[in-house]
Amino acid sequence: MHNPAQWKVLLAASLSIGPMLAGAAEQQATDEPQRQQGADQQVIEPQLDRRPVKVLHIPSNDFEFGLFTGAFNTEYFGTDVIGGVRLGYHITEDFFAEAVYGNTRSTDEVLRQILPGGVFRNQKERLTYYELSGGVNVLPGEVYFWSTTARPSALYLIVGLGSTKFLDQRHFTASAGFGVRVWLANWAALQVDMRDHIFSLDVLGQQRATQNLEFSGGVTFFF
Repeated sequence: MHNPAQWKVLLAASLSIGPMLAGAAEQQATDEPQRQQGADQQVIEPQLDRRPVKVLHIPSNDFEFGLFTGAFNTEYFGTDVIGGVRLGYHITEDFFAEAVYGNTRSTDEVLRQILPGGVFRNQKERLTYYELSGGVNVLPGEVYFWSTTARPSALYLIVGLGSTKFLDQRHFTASAGFGVRVWLANWAALQVDMRDHIFSLDVLGQQRATQNLEFSGGVTFFF
């Protein structure tokens, strides 16, 4: 059994612990809103100056007019400079149609080393063609100039039918190729492409289907 002295010690301990527990609970209740307020103050909302951005799109329902130049290889008759014009219409952002006229020259210089007099009346003869073509943009994307300037671009495939005038004769022509356009603005673009013009040609008395490659580049204007 506990003597009166022990009871007094226990009672004094209980009386001293009670206020301490109450004070700790009150302090915790006071610190909780302060911690929450501190956490809220740590969330910083940045103030950004948003600048208007002008986005360039691949044209649709637009006509185009372009000039081009490059190299044209006439099978059996060498390579020469070609120049031409194109007029097109962009039906949608994916599909377009165009008419093209090209003008170049071909030479029989190599054959003149084998055959006296060659096969042409003149050493160089003019070759012209016109074609109606349809194309599709297959890989639209962006091209970056420097590190901050981006311009829309598109890789396209194109096929066409037309006529080639060479050696005073008309030759039915089919063509196929691909190219890349890069828009400098909504009204102008750079264009580079490769096309194979296929037509039948009488070579030394034999009719042959010839592959005539064209590599060209130019500028196109939209309106």
